[in-house]
Amino acid sequence: QVQLVESGGGLVQAGGSLRLSCAASGGIFSLNAMTWYRQAPGKQRELVARISSEGSTSYADSVKGRFTISRDNAKKMVYLQMNSLKPEDTAVYYCGAAKGNGFGAFYWGQGTQVTVSS
Repeated sequence: QVQLVESGGGLVQAGGSLRLSCAASGGIFSLNAMTWYRQAPGKQRELVARISSEGSTSYADSVKGRFTISRDNAKKMVYLQMNSLKPEDTAVYYCGAAKGNGFGAFYWGQGTQVTVSS
């Protein structure tokens, strides 16, 4: 069983930056692909970024060049550095852990709110 706890959300002006953190416990963290998803009001949850167990990364087109996902296996942490934020980035951001190095998320955090004002 993997437990995930996000932190770092908040209110920021457009063009600003935030860094989200996700602390994992349980399981063998280094073997899990980790993801960040987001869900805006009235919209479906969407994948923002994924980092494989080996450290390969992929991003949604809407955040490429602005967001960076990273992980620290020793600390069991995954991060999402968000730069050049836009109002359309406003959403609840969720950390997800895949089963092994798979895709998607089997385990979820509780989410952290990110609000970008114009």
